[in-house]
Amino acid sequence: MLDFFIKGGPVMYPLLACSILSLTVIIERILFWVREDMSRDQRLVDDVLELCRKGEWDEVRTRVTGSRDYIIRILVAGILHKDFSMVKAMETAATDEIKRMRKYLSVLDTMITVAPLLGIFGTVLGIITSFELLGTSGIEHPQAVTAGIAQALITTASGLGIAILAVFPFNYFNSRAENAAAYIEKYATSLEIVYEKLAPQSVGTTGRANDLGEIKRRT
Repeated sequence: MLDFFIKGGPVMYPLLACSILSLTVIIERILFWVREDMSRDQRLVDDVLELCRKGEWDEVRTRVTGSRDYIIRILVAGILHKDFSMVKAMETAATDEIKRMRKYLSVLDTMITVAPLLGIFGTVLGIITSFELLGTSGIEHPQAVTAGIAQALITTASGLGIAILAVFPFNYFNSRAENAAAYIEKYATSLEIVYEKLAPQSVGTTGRANDLGEIKRRT
């Protein structure tokens, strides 16, 4: 393996850096999604929506204590700001969560693009070296020419290999983030609907209180 690396020439060093960086991001994202899956609590999400439907806001605060579910965090953000702008609060919280889910994916995307380009760059250098040796030694020493050709093929194969092995987890992590965004939209919309149903009752109560205050002031 070391001999293979050496034959690839100097371009193999940045390709090695690309492979290490890609592998690091992939492992970090796998661990991230494992933690997120372990923190998910669908039953608690359903319970929170049911408590919101009943208007039991204090009970919601008690039930969600200690939860690490990202859906719960977004719903709680909306509940805490329900008297101001529930929708805006949940949009802000959802943006933060999606950003956290897409963390480092731009790095992985860059490696997928850069690795094949580095491979092509190594190929060009290898071909240049082959032609230089061919012009110097002629066809009497073909083994000198094959070294440059080997360098060209090794770097190309290495760059393509890194990109191919990285594109699958990249697409998987992207799909996980998109699915999470769909779940967030689903439950945030559910909370909005529940709150809208409760709002007329609150408005009606406030209106009656204002009418009583006006009557008292007149008397």
